[in-house]
Amino acid sequence: MAQKNNKPEKRLNPFLRFTSIGLQMGLTIYLGSELGKWLDVKYPNEQQLYYKIVSLLAIFLAIFTVIRQVLNLTNKDNNDKTN
Repeated sequence: MAQKNNKPEKRLNPFLRFTSIGLQMGLTIYLGSELGKWLDVKYPNEQQLYYKIVSLLAIFLAIFTVIRQVLNLTNKDNNDKTN
């Protein structure tokens, strides 16, 4: 019969978790702006609409994913504390 290992799981430092979330947010916004620039070159227009629209969509996507990840982390931490 196998014995259970009662060692607590190692967790990442909260600073590292939130740093990675920030880096992910920055990368999402950067890639969105680059996609918008590429679309403006491929389909030229005077107002750089693709750049503006895709950049804004990337910002909203980044904010949404950050909020979702922070909520998941806090819910997981709260559940671990109650157990």
